[in-house]
Amino acid sequence: MTKPTILTNAQSINERLGQTEEHLHYLSERIAVHKEMLPAFNALSAAAKSAGIDIKIASGFRSFERQLMIWNNKFSGISPIKDNAGNTINTVNLSDEEIMHAILLFSALPGASRHHWGCDIDVYATNLLADDYQLQLEPWEYSAQGPLAKLSCWLNTHAGDFDFYLPYGSYQGGVAAEPWHLSYAPLANNYQRNFDKPQLEKLLISSNILGKSTIINNIDVIIKRYIINVNDIPINCSIPRPD
Repeated sequence: MTKPTILTNAQSINERLGQTEEHLHYLSERIAVHKEMLPAFNALSAAAKSAGIDIKIASGFRSFERQLMIWNNKFSGISPIKDNAGNTINTVNLSDEEIMHAILLFSALPGASRHHWGCDIDVYATNLLADDYQLQLEPWEYSAQGPLAKLSCWLNTHAGDFDFYLPYGSYQGGVAAEPWHLSYAPLANNYQRNFDKPQLEKLLISSNILGKSTIINNIDVIIKRYIINVNDIPINCSIPRPD
């Protein structure tokens, strides 16, 4: 695989926080990925296609503003918050801290989303779904009984051959299992290693994020439980895990 370019500090800060698109390549009007990830993704897609799996990207890069809208819609009750079983949570009697944790199960804190980097993608397979099927990106779809079981099995076996891995392949007490979420290790490790708590706090304080005081007061818990708490890189991946 091509080695990723070493980023300047200013570039890496903006890219980590989802505040620039200079590192992106647009595959369509809606889907963008990191330029340096594209060759690896194309190789992964070609290998999957030879196995009868037509991999597509459901979600790639997501800006800070986009992630902020997702967060605020959930915090305010405009969008539903799901639990690990896929049930909608009734937040009427929940504290701000309880709502915060409920959101973080499936939605990243703005400024700390791996989707800001452009090297993390949510994938599915078009040829494994009925023409009128509406993808939900829920764990059951990728389970042994789900329509995307073949894709999930293939990714678990072969993603590491192309230096991709599943950071949320299993639930570890933080983010729920996301068998659709692929991370390109050569780039993702660099972003993760250079995580900057003060820069994240500064951005959140200046934003209009709902639950701001609760988030800032719990930032260390959020970092430990949801941001750096990811699964190991598989042994068939050539990239070592972060320090």
